[in-house]
Amino acid sequence: MKKAQLFGLDKNVFFTGLISFFTDTSTKMVYSVMPLFLLSLGASKTSISLIEGVAESTASLLKAFSGYWSDKIGKNKPFMVIGYGLTALITPIYSRATAPIQILLLRFFERIGKGLRTAPRDSLISASVKNHEAGKNFGFHKAMDNSGAILGPLIAFVLLYFFPLDYSEIFLVATIPALLGLLSIVLFIREARKPSHTKPEKFRFRQLPRRYYFFLLIIFVFTLGNSADALLLVKTTETGIDQAYIPFVYMIFNLVSVFLAIPIGKISDKIGREKLIIAGFLVYAITYFSFGRFNSLGVFIPLFILYGLYSALTESSQKAFVSDIVSPEVKGTGYGIYHSVLGITLLPANLIAGLLYDKVDSSAPFYFGSSMAILASLLMVVFTLKVGKKPHSSLELC
Repeated sequence: MKKAQLFGLDKNVFFTGLISFFTDTSTKMVYSVMPLFLLSLGASKTSISLIEGVAESTASLLKAFSGYWSDKIGKNKPFMVIGYGLTALITPIYSRATAPIQILLLRFFERIGKGLRTAPRDSLISASVKNHEAGKNFGFHKAMDNSGAILGPLIAFVLLYFFPLDYSEIFLVATIPALLGLLSIVLFIREARKPSHTKPEKFRFRQLPRRYYFFLLIIFVFTLGNSADALLLVKTTETGIDQAYIPFVYMIFNLVSVFLAIPIGKISDKIGREKLIIAGFLVYAITYFSFGRFNSLGVFIPLFILYGLYSALTESSQKAFVSDIVSPEVKGTGYGIYHSVLGITLLPANLIAGLLYDKVDSSAPFYFGSSMAILASLLMVVFTLKVGKKPHSSLELC
């Protein structure tokens, strides 16, 4: 029986994209001004990096748990409701914060929500589409996610420049789209149920193929040099730009990413994810090296465009690649471990970047990130030539 579709997409895929659009509108409104808010509270660059690292890394432990548990019970929607609900609950409370430590605690609890929802959401998307269209569908989700990431900073810019509101008032406005995202889950998302025999009774690491773990190693290496975008915004403020324009600058990279996400997702379905991931790592290396080398707004604007290209090349391709190499009965677990590696690595990544920024100079974290991206691209080449070409065996995927 043919599944009902909207705009050529499964309804779950379409509405999951809509949910991410609303939620990212909210979170990127917050994120685009959060570094400025923290600086106004007296936070150092190391503190800003550490807050992002602790929040992402600690909460990311839940991604593996939520992915495995959603596989076990055969349901994804409850995790999405709770996860997106926490974001909607925490967002207005940012407006009451008066110290960096309070922001750390709030970011931690808000990221718990992300940890609960991310792997089950990706598993829901994967279970709702045909395998050969995974790139297109994850590309659509990325495009909707980044559309919110365009609108959020744009709204923040308008509120700062034309009204102007203060940061606390922007946090209150950001609550509205977060609530719309939560309401969309309740009304429109339906479970993509798996047959009962595919639910794992007890997970064993051998259920995931060896090349999956090789891929995780590559992701670890790259992420170690992939510090929070907050440092890019802090670096941009040092050019002397009016702070009201910072959300607008951040919007540029999301704008590029949203326009390229679906076309690149379709390309990955045709030519393979590995080539695009390698290209994305190399674009990142060039971008970060240039952020370290220069300190001019005229240079940074095109660099944010390149940064958007990197995002479009890698993020949906990596998720689709996980879908390609992990068997259906453990996809939630596979996505959970993947997201956990990303999140856990962000703690040392952000700590290293913050310390390099404060203790060495403002260029050091970007040179470090560029070096790690080059190393990751070389490992990905090895993966493609030596590991990725091996045929699937029943033993490897069992």
